Amino acid sequence: MAFESLSQKLAGAFKKLRSKGKLTEQDIKLAMREVRIALLEADVNITVAKNFINTVSERAMGAEVMSSLTPAQQVIKIVNEELTTLMGPENQRIKFANKGPTVIMMCGLQGAGKTTHCAKLAKMFAKEGHRPLIAALDIYRPAAIEQLEIVAGQAGVPVFQLGKTDPPVIAKKAYNQARDYGNDILILDTAGRLHIDSQLMEELQNIKETIDVTETLLVIDAMAGQDAVNVAKEFNEKIGLDGVIVTKLDGDTRGGSALSVKAVTGKPIKFIGTGEKLDDLEVFHPDRMASRILGMGDMLSLIEKAAEVADEETSKRTAEKFKNNKFDLNDMLEQLKQVNKMGGISSMLSMIPGAGSLKSEDEEKAEKELKRVEAIINSMTKKEREKPSIIDPKRKRRIAAGSGTTVPEVNRLLKQFEQMQKMMKQVTKNPKAFARMMRGM
Repeated sequence: MAFESLSQKLAGAFKKLRSKGKLTEQDIKLAMREVRIALLEADVNITVAKNFINTVSERAMGAEVMSSLTPAQQVIKIVNEELTTLMGPENQRIKFANKGPTVIMMCGLQGAGKTTHCAKLAKMFAKEGHRPLIAALDIYRPAAIEQLEIVAGQAGVPVFQLGKTDPPVIAKKAYNQARDYGNDILILDTAGRLHIDSQLMEELQNIKETIDVTETLLVIDAMAGQDAVNVAKEFNEKIGLDGVIVTKLDGDTRGGSALSVKAVTGKPIKFIGTGEKLDDLEVFHPDRMASRILGMGDMLSLIEKAAEVADEETSKRTAEKFKNNKFDLNDMLEQLKQVNKMGGISSMLSMIPGAGSLKSEDEEKAEKELKRVEAIINSMTKKEREKPSIIDPKRKRRIAAGSGTTVPEVNRLLKQFEQMQKMMKQVTKNPKAFARMMRGM
């Protein structure tokens, strides 16, 4: 998970503050020193880190904090607010053209994920009711057009291409096609380079002179660290950017580019790539990301993800079964599939307040356990899932062999399911008593 190391180091610095009833200037200086080191280790731009620490220190040493009954919480609140300001302070959406198709020009270096994110963005717009069209303007990289057609096909979005024709000419004809055939969004997949050169910049400028580009978005790789920020700065100076898409924020990355790019370029992050699937694209919310970094979770994004993957009919059926105490292992399997659609347990944990502090090995253990449970249920017959009580020792041996697990693991799942059913009976019989018990817990 991105920012994992930064989150842990910040948590350590704030833990020391919480142990003190009253803060001194020295306490704050020591804490800010640790925060500064954590930011630099996360590959945050050195000037950005320095300015951030100066601002937080100045606010933290104010009378409001020093005289507070909970000074540590006040300091964390200030850090949260300043992190939000550093990356935002508000989420910036795509601007839409007043007349004709909205043209989004995607640019970036090779390997950042530009072509894939053209398809991701198009799919996101299609879900919102738009009719996007993607134009293939990368005529240099071998198989670039074929790659775009594959990912766009998976997203269910059409591609306009004219082979090796001059990119500005392709852009103009794609614009005309989008306008004539009712495509309200045109996404331009431009050529990338291994490094920035004058030929690339001239081509992008020619495209912008040929058609009216509504938004110019730069795709940068979070794993490139400060190089990504330098690339963003140069692209902005040469062609002018409207926003940035940061990719690979799901991997083992320090994430410093996400914290630095707005401060260095003045241009907002509009979207973040959080995985390899075409649905793994999120609108960037600075306040939510700041909360995640500080281990406060991001329940709004979690709810939005759940709403996206939820099948309304399945949800209603599951709720009805739960209410009538008829929830079986088929329903449990369906819930596990929903978790997988949301990016797995590790993706969800990063959004749950307090759970972000779990160690990566705990997350891996949880992921493995979910996969094990899914394998066991998949090895059962439909009848066994509907009525687990019929599963005798012989059936258990067959299920264990089919799922690559052991009989004790099958027994453990059945025991857990039995306990779940007992809890459901308590809920349906006396919901108020159950609510009191949960509050007590």
